[in-house]
Amino acid sequence: MGKALVVYESMWGNTEKVARAVAAGLASWLEVEVCEVGAAPAVTTDVDLLVIGAPTHAFSMSRASTREDARRRGAGRGAETGLREWLDELPSGRHPQRLATFDTRIEKVRHLPGSAAKSAARAAHHRGYPHASEVESFYVAGIEGPLEDGELVRASAWGRRISADLVGRMQQRVGLAV
Repeated sequence: MGKALVVYESMWGNTEKVARAVAAGLASWLEVEVCEVGAAPAVTTDVDLLVIGAPTHAFSMSRASTREDARRRGAGRGAETGLREWLDELPSGRHPQRLATFDTRIEKVRHLPGSAAKSAARAAHHRGYPHASEVESFYVAGIEGPLEDGELVRASAWGRRISADLVGRMQQRVGLAV
């Protein structure tokens, strides 16, 4: 069985809920560890899949200033270290782990450009992590949430698809039939 590491950043709790739903879907095929970005372990070679998620702040991943703004607005969560800083600490080079990224975004601005998931995917790709899937966005009703209806079900299904695809690749690599 392969292993996945899910790392998330969450200010209002919505991104954490999505991360846990994605992890539940991944667990159909993989052993899964879920952790908040401030407590995330180093990415080791025993990890086959890295899934990272964050809220979209100002059309991208959060910065110290946008996290502080969220706290001023009443966010009760959030580490000093965000996903942007965590990604900056990853080593560069070719990595065997595949990567999937997601974000949470406000539904009513769905069509505006910019996404934490797209920014994170670019940053990780520049560090040598190959993509496991297209980026995915999950929608909240407003800055604080809640998540739109059906988003946790969609997140779990996305996790199942990613893990099934990864396991299929792993089986092909060792010459087993899918």
